[in-house]
Amino acid sequence: MERNSIFRLANKGILILLCFLVFYAKDIHGQKDSLFVLKPRKSILKENLIPLSLITLGTVVSSSQFERNFQKNVRNLVGNRFTTQIDNYTRHAPLVELLIADIVGVPAKNHWFDQAKNWTISWYVTDLITFKLKDWVKKPRPDGYDNFSFPSGHTSYAFMNAEVLYNEFKGTSPWLAYSGYAFAGATAGLRIANNAHFLSDVMFSAGLAMLVTKLVYWLDPIISWNPFKKVKGVTFYPQRFDRERVGFYLSFRF
Repeated sequence: MERNSIFRLANKGILILLCFLVFYAKDIHGQKDSLFVLKPRKSILKENLIPLSLITLGTVVSSSQFERNFQKNVRNLVGNRFTTQIDNYTRHAPLVELLIADIVGVPAKNHWFDQAKNWTISWYVTDLITFKLKDWVKKPRPDGYDNFSFPSGHTSYAFMNAEVLYNEFKGTSPWLAYSGYAFAGATAGLRIANNAHFLSDVMFSAGLAMLVTKLVYWLDPIISWNPFKKVKGVTFYPQRFDRERVGFYLSFRF
């Protein structure tokens, strides 16, 4: 089978999986029995322990011999000729889940405008820090393509999307909320397998995106402006396609 055919099948499979997950979440909402038990709100430090740990570990192992050996072992495992474009799509998957969930009416924590507002702030801050660090650190990629390896833009974007999805649905559909991390983790893994990033690049990026988004949601009560509280069924999100192009998603629910 040709590589393009494999990519098309993989992309269709991802979209079908996303739709299944979201529609299943809508069906099970309201059932008394749940596989998930939500714990009381933790302290800010405990809530941010994972992202802070990822940022710290990513900083420590960057450019180390361990990292170079890890990269070599991964490439030996997948094959030195391995390449795929699937990570260009999995990074969007948590956002697509969020959009589908809003369209089909899965109950979320926030109104669509507040979702878009928190997503936009998280995206802008994460994106700004990510690309400023790329220009400042100038770390060569494993394949030598350029000097913008650290941190990983694909990974920071994927985990920012996953964190927004988690915060919106952890109280109503926890398994849907956690599913975004699977796609974000797959994105990070594929960036390494593609020889586009080192381990530290994706670890730091994941921690950065999660930390920024958690802080945005922590500040959500302060940023309470919403002129569209009575407007339902609309979803709007800005979108960066690459370092030069920016667009947006817009959906209506009838």
